[in-house]
Amino acid sequence: MPAYASLADRIRLLMLDGRIVSGTRLPAERDLAQHLGVSRTTVTAAYSDVREAGYLESVRGSGSIARLPGRGPLMVDQAETALFDFTKAAMPAISGIADAASRAIDDLPHYLGQHGYDLIGIPPLREAIAEQYRRRGLATSADQIMVTIGAQHAIALLARTLIGRGDSTVIEVPTYPHAFEAMRGAGARVLPVSVTVEDGWDEPALEQAIRRSSPAMGYLMPDFHNPTGRTMPPEQRERVARLAAQHGTQLLIDETMAELVIDDIEPVAPFASFGDAVTVGSVGKTVWGGIRIGWIRAEAPLIQRLFRNRHAGDLGTPIIEQLVVLHLLADYERILETRRRQLRTGRDHLVGLLRARFPQWSVPDVAGGLTTWVNLGAPVSSQLTLAARAEGLLITAGPRFGIDGAFERHLRIPFGYTPEEMDAAVDALDRAWRSLAHGAPAPAEELSVVV
Repeated sequence: MPAYASLADRIRLLMLDGRIVSGTRLPAERDLAQHLGVSRTTVTAAYSDVREAGYLESVRGSGSIARLPGRGPLMVDQAETALFDFTKAAMPAISGIADAASRAIDDLPHYLGQHGYDLIGIPPLREAIAEQYRRRGLATSADQIMVTIGAQHAIALLARTLIGRGDSTVIEVPTYPHAFEAMRGAGARVLPVSVTVEDGWDEPALEQAIRRSSPAMGYLMPDFHNPTGRTMPPEQRERVARLAAQHGTQLLIDETMAELVIDDIEPVAPFASFGDAVTVGSVGKTVWGGIRIGWIRAEAPLIQRLFRNRHAGDLGTPIIEQLVVLHLLADYERILETRRRQLRTGRDHLVGLLRARFPQWSVPDVAGGLTTWVNLGAPVSSQLTLAARAEGLLITAGPRFGIDGAFERHLRIPFGYTPEEMDAAVDALDRAWRSLAHGAPAPAEELSVVV
């Protein structure tokens, strides 16, 4: 496609993904042209194209302002439009939630005489979470647990507490986008370290980043990494933990995917078994995203520090949801086994479909987690994502998991959906992929400029 059309597509995608927030003023045409190394005519035509599509509004004295037309594709009622939303690495609710909620209601009167603003978690749930760690071989007491409003809330609270403005923070790329946003929101200077499907963590780069900068924090997802699916070997965990301790770097370990084991593989001990590390977990991936309960495992002094800082951002975790999770954890092994069967079916079905329909794509094998990180063989992830929207499929482009537009060759595809839903999604991807062939994709050099 022409350069202006490629640029316009990427501007629209940045808006749809929320990376350009509605209401933001876009750069002046001359400034953007100079920054990208393209002609001003190209930028003018791109802005015009985006404006005609309803994504830009010209305001006298303010320039071009980003706007989502109408309600926007990400805010539509999925039931009304028959859009398939594959932007979430998630599964439907596990059976038994309604029963657990009923039993939680029966327990609720015991707590109604209290004020209800719970900044640390009810004691029975903290003990139940600690017991889950002990079952995995990591000695843990209830005073090492804080219950949070999901894992993302835990990551943001830790970033706000442990990072000072201007501090360095190591983070994987690709990575969980909202963790990156939490670090940047806390004022961190981000040091990216690569993780690939083929080789896992770039340990020399990780070592160099820690030795040179002594970062305040390192965010890692060593178990079924989102989105690559890689798991860090025990020997590497030990080396990384030792290096972080030597340089005063607090490791923040995201274990939200850790229990989603699919294949019969040798279990890896929790990262905190190898050295000092703060761990974040939740039931959002294993039970249901609608149950907003997560937790932080850390030494008791840090838990107390988090307790003192927490009220600036929220006033506690809902009691009723904590009681629901307390009952679910009593049957957690059955829940995990059920999820394992569901994910094995979903993974095998999706991988088989993708390899049959898109032989030019590289679809990796993953032993756990919820996603596969597909290499498209060409830097067209943004184009494919936009084309898929036109075919009724919402899916996130590879650059959403990178920094500054990287990973145009990749697409994250979740497999926690029903076979029927995945069939429909792959059909939509097939139509979108074939639609790209009607116009030759822009060469890699051009795409790298305009992303």
